[in-house]
Amino acid sequence: MKYANQLFAIASLLPLCLVLPAHADPELFVAPFGGYSFGGSSFDINQVDAENAETVNKQSVGIEEASHLGLMLGIGTNDPGNIYLLYSRQSSELKSGGLFTPDLVASLDVDYIHLGGTLFFPYGDFQPYITASAGVTRMMPDDWSTETRFSMGIGGGVEYRMMQHFSVFADLRGYATFIDSDTSLFCNETECLWRVTSDVMWQVQANVGIKFSF
Repeated sequence: MKYANQLFAIASLLPLCLVLPAHADPELFVAPFGGYSFGGSSFDINQVDAENAETVNKQSVGIEEASHLGLMLGIGTNDPGNIYLLYSRQSSELKSGGLFTPDLVASLDVDYIHLGGTLFFPYGDFQPYITASAGVTRMMPDDWSTETRFSMGIGGGVEYRMMQHFSVFADLRGYATFIDSDTSLFCNETECLWRVTSDVMWQVQANVGIKFSF
């Protein structure tokens, strides 16, 4: 219920954006997509002894590269562009250790829930674009607490309109998730094992998708 309320709160912002100039008959769209997420950066962490609260190990933990799926819901504007609500999920793993022999720490799901906007540069049926968004990142490891942090995204791509109400697109998006330095992360009912010393977690998504307009 907690996260359903967060999603509803973000979605409720979408009608406020309609005060921007729009077509007399606004174009709504649904755009499922999939792709591959690149880890980008790691957490610098201190492992803490639960009994005496002393640091027992320092290491870096990163999110493994993995595929993801997502969905955008939005409305067109006459910039030309659009405003959208984006949701994506990556099922991955947290791993530590060396580049070639990483150790599994936990299975991890990563969600992005963002409100964003796109600006197109039409060239016939080809429409290159840039996009920016803001929202939250949810990190959900097995057996540990879900962590929700503010994040921002920026990207670019191209859309090709194959029919009046059907398009295909491909893009690259970079996400920056802001993590408070020196804060506890991933707790269970009795303890928090890690203290994070990182400020920002970076990820890059390569996406392909289809877009239905109506």
